[in-house]
Amino acid sequence: MSIFVKALNLGGQGPSVAIKDSIDVAGVPTQAGSQALANVPPAAASAEVVEHLLAAGYRIAGKVTMHELAFGTTGINAWAGTPINPRFPDLVPGGSSSGSAAAVAGGLVDVAIGTDTGGSIRIPAACCGVFGLKPSFGRVSRRGVLPALTTLDCVGPFAADMDSLIACMQAIDPSFGELPGIDGVSVGVVDVPALDVIRDAVAAAVAGSGLPAAPVKFEHFEAAYQAGLAVINAETWAACGHLVETGKVGPDVAQRLLNAARTTPADVDAANRIRAAFSAEVDAALERFSVLALPTMADAPPSLDQAADTSRLVNMTALVRPFNLSGHPAIAIPLPARSGFPVSLQLVAAKGRDELLCAVARHVASRLQ
Repeated sequence: MSIFVKALNLGGQGPSVAIKDSIDVAGVPTQAGSQALANVPPAAASAEVVEHLLAAGYRIAGKVTMHELAFGTTGINAWAGTPINPRFPDLVPGGSSSGSAAAVAGGLVDVAIGTDTGGSIRIPAACCGVFGLKPSFGRVSRRGVLPALTTLDCVGPFAADMDSLIACMQAIDPSFGELPGIDGVSVGVVDVPALDVIRDAVAAAVAGSGLPAAPVKFEHFEAAYQAGLAVINAETWAACGHLVETGKVGPDVAQRLLNAARTTPADVDAANRIRAAFSAEVDAALERFSVLALPTMADAPPSLDQAADTSRLVNMTALVRPFNLSGHPAIAIPLPARSGFPVSLQLVAAKGRDELLCAVARHVASRLQ
C-alpha cells in the first residue's frame, strides 16, 4: 500500500518533506485518512507550518496516510491504506502519524511532519525506528491543522537523524534558536513499568551519555494518562463526532468516537485538575533535572495480525500521553533493536526548552552503541 495519498513536487531544491494528511496543503483535499472526508474541497491555503517549510526551501514530496481522524495508535487504515513499517514489516507502523514515520524510515523523504495529541508522533517514531519530536504545546503553529480546536495537539517533525530534525524545527518554528551547550545537564530517570529489555536499553543509553542521572517517580503519572484520554475523547468527539452519522467512518474509529461521546463535562473538569497537578509535578522535577528519561513504549509494538481491534491498543500510549496533558516537549530517540523489535528512548524537557531537549537528544544519540 502506498504511503502517499497524494504525490507532490512543491517548493525548492532543499530537503524533501512529507506532510500528514490532517495538515492543509493548498490545492489538495485534507481527508485525514477518512472516507467521510473523501469529497471535501481542496484546501484554499496551506497550513502555516507548510508555508514555513516552503519559505525555507524544502520540497514537499506529498501528503501521507495516517490513522483515521488521528484517533488511533496503530496506523491501521483500511480505507486510506496502512503503510508498511519499513524496518519491522511484521509490526504496526504506529499511529496516528503512520505515513510520516514510515516515509522517513523507508528513506522516501528526508523529513516528515506529523501531529501528536496523545503520542501520535512519538509512537510511530518508536515503531518505525526514527526520531520524532512533540514540541512544547503552542510552540509550532497549528493554523490549517485538523482539529482546529485542541488543548493537546502539537505539530512536529520526524527524521532519521538529529541534525535533520533540528534543521526542520528551525524551519517550522521561527522562534527556534541556537542549541545551548550541555555542560551541567542532568537526567532524571522516570520510574515506569516496562519490559525488562526496554528498561535495560534505556538505562544503557542514559549511562552511555555520560550525563549524571538519578531516579524520579511521579505520583500522578497513571492518573495523567487517564486524564489525557478523557480530554482527547471530549475534544475529538466535539471535532469529529458528526462524521459518525455518515456511516463512512471506519468501524474501529467510529466505535471509539461513540465511546468518547460518553465523556462528560465533569470528566473533563476532573481531568483538568489532574492536568494541573501533574504539570506542576513535572515542572518541579525539571527544576532538579535538565531532562527526564523514560521509554517511549513499555512493550514491543503489536504485530499487524494482533492489531485488528485498534481500540484495545490505546495503552500503547501509556508512557507518552501524560506529556500531551502537561504540555512539555518530548522526543523519541531510536535505540538499538532488542529481541527483534524496536526500542525507543523518550526525553522530556521544561516547557519552551525545546532547543535544550534537542541538544541533549543529539548528544545521547551520538553516544549510542
